[in-house]
Amino acid sequence: MLSNLLLLICILTSSSIFTTHSYNNKCLRHQETLLLQLKHELIFFPSSSTKLVRWNESAECCLWHGVECDASGHVVSLQLDEEDISGVIGDLSSLFRFKYLKKLNLAYNGFNDAIPKGIGNLTCLTHLNLSHAGFVGQVPSEISSLTRLASLDISNEFGNTLSLEHPNLEMLVQNLTELRELYLDGVNITSSDERRKWSHIELSHLPNLTSLSMAGCSLYGPLPTSFWQLHSLSILRLDRNNLSAVALDDLFTNFPSLTTLTLRECSLKCSIPSTFGNLTELIHVDLSYNSLIGSLPSTLFEGLSNLVYINLWRNSFSGNIPQSLFALPSLLYLFLGYNQFNGTFQLDNFQSLPNLTSLDLSGNSLSVDTGNVNSSSYGGLKLKGLGLNSCNLSSFPDFVKHNMDLKYLDLSNNSIAGEVPSWVWGKRLGYLNLSFNLLTNLQKPYHIPASLESISLESNQIKGELQLSIPLDSQLWSLSLANNSFGGSIPISFCNATNLQNLDMSRNKLSGSIPRCLLENISDLDLSRNNISGNIPDTFPMVCSLYYLDLNNNALEGKIPKSIGSCMNLGYMNVGNNMINDTFPCMLPSTLLVLVLHSNRFHGDLRCNKNWPSLKILDVSSNHFSGSLESIDFSSWTSMMRGYLDGEFERKLDVALIMKGQMVELYKIWEDFSTIDLSSNSFYGKLPNAIGDLTSLHQLNLSHNALDGSIPKSFGRLSNLESLDLSVNQLAGQIPEELGGLTFLSVLNLSYNKFVGAIPIGRQIQTFTADSFEGNSGLCGFPLSINCSNTNVPPPGYNETGEERKEIEWEYVCAAVGYVVGVGSIVWLLLFCRGFREKYFGKIEEVVEGMFIARDMRRRRARRAAAAMNRVIRRQ
Repeated sequence: MLSNLLLLICILTSSSIFTTHSYNNKCLRHQETLLLQLKHELIFFPSSSTKLVRWNESAECCLWHGVECDASGHVVSLQLDEEDISGVIGDLSSLFRFKYLKKLNLAYNGFNDAIPKGIGNLTCLTHLNLSHAGFVGQVPSEISSLTRLASLDISNEFGNTLSLEHPNLEMLVQNLTELRELYLDGVNITSSDERRKWSHIELSHLPNLTSLSMAGCSLYGPLPTSFWQLHSLSILRLDRNNLSAVALDDLFTNFPSLTTLTLRECSLKCSIPSTFGNLTELIHVDLSYNSLIGSLPSTLFEGLSNLVYINLWRNSFSGNIPQSLFALPSLLYLFLGYNQFNGTFQLDNFQSLPNLTSLDLSGNSLSVDTGNVNSSSYGGLKLKGLGLNSCNLSSFPDFVKHNMDLKYLDLSNNSIAGEVPSWVWGKRLGYLNLSFNLLTNLQKPYHIPASLESISLESNQIKGELQLSIPLDSQLWSLSLANNSFGGSIPISFCNATNLQNLDMSRNKLSGSIPRCLLENISDLDLSRNNISGNIPDTFPMVCSLYYLDLNNNALEGKIPKSIGSCMNLGYMNVGNNMINDTFPCMLPSTLLVLVLHSNRFHGDLRCNKNWPSLKILDVSSNHFSGSLESIDFSSWTSMMRGYLDGEFERKLDVALIMKGQMVELYKIWEDFSTIDLSSNSFYGKLPNAIGDLTSLHQLNLSHNALDGSIPKSFGRLSNLESLDLSVNQLAGQIPEELGGLTFLSVLNLSYNKFVGAIPIGRQIQTFTADSFEGNSGLCGFPLSINCSNTNVPPPGYNETGEERKEIEWEYVCAAVGYVVGVGSIVWLLLFCRGFREKYFGKIEEVVEGMFIARDMRRRRARRAAAAMNRVIRRQ
């Protein structure tokens, strides 16, 4: 009875006209009370709120921001998106007492809790948006009771996990027959239990569905048969699922009314079938980041005159660019980059597309000819974005100079030589990439326009003093001048770029000091491989966004600034190869992934009252550190134990490490890699057992210290270890046989210690040369030329099995029996055979007598030779 009554209420109000700012809609007192109660219940930051913070009794509640009422004064819409709301909405919240509510929007908040089951009380809802609101866990079945829903959005693509298991997707929507829009992006639809049922799920009870978005839903395998019955679909988005088993021909045949189709990152590995031409209503198509192959037929796009957006990036298409592309009058965006299109291409073909605003042909095997493009500002291409990366250009396209609307220009990885023309600074560009060319200098003036947000001149041949000037109102957030020959000091005007997040001026000839103001807003800073001197400024702000700091290979002095301790997101720090004189920087945050301090003047021990659970690379080699390694809490370096990163290290990485005896530059940390280098210091004492727990270690270098004691057996647990260097220490005892089981070990150096005993036997350890063990006078066995004294006792680690073991044991037995029989026969004859005994000892006497006679003869010959030499000398 109650449900029928609520349904009647919804029907009676369905035609009501409501508006936020209608003065005819007088707010009902009890509705205002509910709204104020809701405001009191919700946790939000007043400084971030633009709606809730303004709710008060000084105005009609129907005029409050985010509130809409019907003609009777009932609240029918709440738009509370982007209010920075957190906490929990309880099932008894006043939110669920708005019985006339038709639209509820809680998107882009931070609840971090399950979707409340009380949502099922809002039976008049036609539009429910809970997307990206921080909800986690199972989607409640109560949503399936909202039978009037026309639009449901529970998308969740930014980290939190929503799942549809109990109920599954079929159960959730089985009653939502009025549904026209369904957005489930990022919701886990096919868990391990549900994956088997996915291809049989029933969706045919959604006949009115026009928009379906299921990006990143863990879909796998063929689509359900009922999927092909959604004939009303106009928008279909299935990005970031494994759809390698899906036939594109079925998609193109069954959904002729599609206006939007996006299948980005779907593991597609086929060619585009001719049925693509069936999609005559298509406006937007995105097939990027797949493995689609084959050439595109020249007629592929004929009849698709509504196309506005085409994205075929990062596939394996080959052959020529199809001619039918040049007859799409509505086309605005065309992205064909990073395929295998080849041949010489005349860019003026695109002049037939009067509305084209963005074009990207980058990363193919094309030689793009721009010479025939109309360079007049009144004709030709009116592009706002142009990408011609790796297109075999040797000069700047002339038409670009006259295109005043250009916002994005990428001409990187070409062979453009000469000057950077001054007209690039006179445009309204927002993005400029001229990296990896042959440019040698900059034309004056050097004033960077305020509109530019990103500039890259990296890896050219530009020389001379760095004179670029940045205005006060600059929007610049990324600047890369790396790998050139810029000289002089860092311009103070760079501090005008208050939005600057990424600054890379590495591998130049810059000198002078680091401007104090440069560190105030920066996120990624790379000044490595220059001649910069002075101290690192102690000006990191209290709210510090620094994540990446690389100052290696300069002439910096002084100490590590204390203020860097406020940079709570710092993940990478490299100050190696400088002259910094300081103790270990214990103030560094626990977020560190990479710390490189090598080749400075650091001193003291490494004891700190702080843990670095994310640390993957530690290099403090070639300093003056001392102390016992047992004082270091290796057990807190948990990332070196688990063998994976807590988060992906997506930003640039450039660190030089000694790996396997060679200097290697790393540009990426792979998932299970970690390394420790404490070499060339003055550490002393025992090797800690806890090092053996760092099972993801690939490199361990403790050489050139004063360590003593033995190698712990726990080192045998370092199953991923590829390089171990313990040379030039005072280590003693036997080499533990557990090292023989390290199957990945390819570099081993135990030289110049005090090890004794037999070298262990193992498949990998037998591959090392004698150099790995030299300088240990007590060692014996292969690969050394010194045999162990007790050859009958197998060396440590010897563990042959099966027939091989039996063969070796019989060899020893036979040798022993032969020895005993031979010696025993001689002794028996001497004891019990008198004739043999007399002949035997007589022979012995003859041999001994002969030895003395021979010795006397040698002495006489020596005296005669000496006398002859004296005579010769006297004659002279």
